[in-house]
Amino acid sequence: MNGTQKGNVDLVKQLNGAAVYRLIDQKGPISRIQVAELSQLAPASVTKITRQLLEKGLIKEVAQQASTGGRRAISLKTETSPFHSIAVRLGRDYVQVSLYDLGANEIASEYHEFNYLHQNELIEGLIDYIRSFIHSYKEQMEQLIAIGIVLPGLVNPELGVVEYMHNVEIDALSLGDIIHDHFGVECFIGNDIRGLALAEHYFGASKDSQDSILISVGRGTGAGMIVNGQIFLGYNRNVGEIGHIQIDPLGDRCQCGNFGCLETVASNPAILRRVHQLLEQGHPSSLAELSSIAIEDICAHANLGDELSRQILFNVGNHIGKAVAITVNLFNPQKIVIAGQITTAKDLIFPAIERNVESQSLKAFYKNLPIVASEVYKQPTIAAFAMIKRAMLNGVLLQKLMGE
Repeated sequence: MNGTQKGNVDLVKQLNGAAVYRLIDQKGPISRIQVAELSQLAPASVTKITRQLLEKGLIKEVAQQASTGGRRAISLKTETSPFHSIAVRLGRDYVQVSLYDLGANEIASEYHEFNYLHQNELIEGLIDYIRSFIHSYKEQMEQLIAIGIVLPGLVNPELGVVEYMHNVEIDALSLGDIIHDHFGVECFIGNDIRGLALAEHYFGASKDSQDSILISVGRGTGAGMIVNGQIFLGYNRNVGEIGHIQIDPLGDRCQCGNFGCLETVASNPAILRRVHQLLEQGHPSSLAELSSIAIEDICAHANLGDELSRQILFNVGNHIGKAVAITVNLFNPQKIVIAGQITTAKDLIFPAIERNVESQSLKAFYKNLPIVASEVYKQPTIAAFAMIKRAMLNGVLLQKLMGE
């Protein structure tokens, strides 16, 4: 067998193994017969794959299912507790590290301020934090199988290469390989917002949808798109820069160099900046009584009826709605998910978004389109764990664990 033939055989094994594992993970407890029917694989192939998965402890047999006749079928479900992974959220000035089992249960988590100006500082600091975390929680790790890292920047997730970060000069940083070589486990790298969209699809508000768009409003404004159940990356691997859609040509200059980008009016810094401008101009508001103001304060005061807070967030909803309408016309999603602290004022913001979507997108596209709040954004590292989950479900990590 030549190299090409062997490569094709290995790929088929990976895809078949992934198909079986994915069905057991998503629909378990499930019988082998049901797996064969749903996967359209031969029963003998399913039996062989499930035997291998059982031998590696990746699945387990559970209580027998009721049978309509003949031998009672044994159900299969995935095993989660023995397999652990480390999920890292690298921010612009902090790092959060968590320990997860394969069931997406967060077992432990640590937050650290982390200021880095150069690529080497980033690498060295990240390794130190992960090493320290492993040492602190080694008694709780049965089998460390992977490390996932998400960060704000342009990433090639297939190669594990960081191509760009706003706050530090990056030179084709092979972060995945560096972490893999240092800790001896597979490492998966992704963009934070794309990872959050994937986490929402696996564990949160869009798990019932094959096509969804997540819009995250935080320090910046970005989007992640799920298309046919997969994160949409495109040929260039980085899409979803919704924060740089021009909303107001006469607006403020954006860090990207353009004027009036969505991010200049609908991000946490932009909202806070607008509040302070209006307060300094003498506009009345209960926020003026506070010594410092956070996004949570603005939302809370808006919910209590403060007119300045309400007007600002209403305008934010209108601006987001304009951008959402564009994405709806382009992608026709089943669901829109909004993530960020602003969702605590969703009763004010979401109707504004909906009105703009209804007035600026095709009726067939916005009809029965839910706009909902994220269910997972308060878990900072869940996006990094989603990178690992994807590697299990598409067979990349699964194949490594099965020793093939």
